[in-house]
Amino acid sequence: QVQLVESGGGSVQAGGSLRLSCTAPAFTLTNCGVAWYRQAAGKQREWVSSIETYGGTRYADSVKGRFTISKDTVKDTVYLQMNSLKPEDTAMYSCKTNGGTCHYDNYWGQGTQVSVSS
Repeated sequence: QVQLVESGGGSVQAGGSLRLSCTAPAFTLTNCGVAWYRQAAGKQREWVSSIETYGGTRYADSVKGRFTISKDTVKDTVYLQMNSLKPEDTAMYSCKTNGGTCHYDNYWGQGTQVSVSS
């Protein structure tokens, strides 16, 4: 079964921008906290950013000032706006629920590839 669905990845040159989207086919995603993770080839998965149920946000130091996490409750979508992209941002990006008051904890998407060339 598909738990979450990511979209918006692609190939861009350094300095470019992408906006990733995360949706849930079977439940109201924006009732949950959501985190973005990334995993580069040959490396450990790392946490990138989180948005809490009521809107609080956090960022990894490596992306702070360049990435913005947000949500649209009407579209029931969580976004990751990525600006000033660097080759080091190249990775598979996945979203995951953080349950909290939401019924759906630790649900993952399949991932969307982001490739940044120098």
